[in-house]
Amino acid sequence: MSFDLITMGRVGIDLYPEQIGVRLPDVRTFAKSLGGTATNVAVAASRLGARSGVITKVGDDPFGTYVRQALEGFGVDTRHVSTHPTLRTPVVFCEIFPPDDFPLLFYRAPKAPDMELDSGDLDLDAIRAARIFWVTVTGLSDEPSRSATLAALEARGKAGGLRRRSRWTVLDLDYRPMFWASREEARHRIAEALPHVTVAVGNQDECDTAVGVREPRAAADALRERGVGLAIVKQGPKGVLALDGDSAVEVPPVPVEVVNGLGAGDAFGGALCHGLLRGWELERTMRFCNAAGALVASRLACADAMPEEPEVLALLEGAVNV
Repeated sequence: MSFDLITMGRVGIDLYPEQIGVRLPDVRTFAKSLGGTATNVAVAASRLGARSGVITKVGDDPFGTYVRQALEGFGVDTRHVSTHPTLRTPVVFCEIFPPDDFPLLFYRAPKAPDMELDSGDLDLDAIRAARIFWVTVTGLSDEPSRSATLAALEARGKAGGLRRRSRWTVLDLDYRPMFWASREEARHRIAEALPHVTVAVGNQDECDTAVGVREPRAAADALRERGVGLAIVKQGPKGVLALDGDSAVEVPPVPVEVVNGLGAGDAFGGALCHGLLRGWELERTMRFCNAAGALVASRLACADAMPEEPEVLALLEGAVNV
């Protein structure tokens, strides 16, 4: 089986409060769902029709079992989900204060299994063959995941020629300060990865971490100067800027009543994969991405909230022609 998309990186269990606007000490009940950026992107793309798989690692525990069951339920291939014998599958709690305050509390100590991904966990043939390969900056934050991520990117780049031009290698600039000693260290590690990728996507703060520039057009230009073919800068309430070799487009957001914004970026990522796989022109893809992200922001969960294509198109038809 060849994949439309393989993602690599973080997985976890989201435990999100069912009471909105309540601090964790006062929450009474939580809803459990699948989480983790790389995992959510694979789910989002699968919901839109892609043949998706994820390279990650879970603990030998009931939550690890849940991860596999949930992925299978979403149609995501689990053959590259491995198991660490002693580390526990991580969980993350959040607080929900719409429209823009969603503090996270990670339980990934002493270390998350997904940061123990190593070269032995890589199916390089599958990575080379996938139409899209997606990795995140978090995977560069510690060893052995860092070396495994770079090895996968290097193998992907060696495909060469027409095969490389017909495929996309995406770096999600998913910068989480709690996983890094400093922003400067993250910038150094990102610089090692950028020459191997064809697409980079992140918000303004993440772009600042990656290339030291926050202004959207300057950040996109800086990413392009480092060899990225398509640079995407998410600007929150100002929408998104995308820049490739042929065009620059800026697309406004789709207005919704925000419930939980934490999954919106992952929905955007799955929708980006959908547009790339369909061969859509850039502006159409960005509008679709914005709408997918808006739908998930209007819902409580992340993976469970990822939309199918008719839902996204229905929202767009009420906002703008696509």
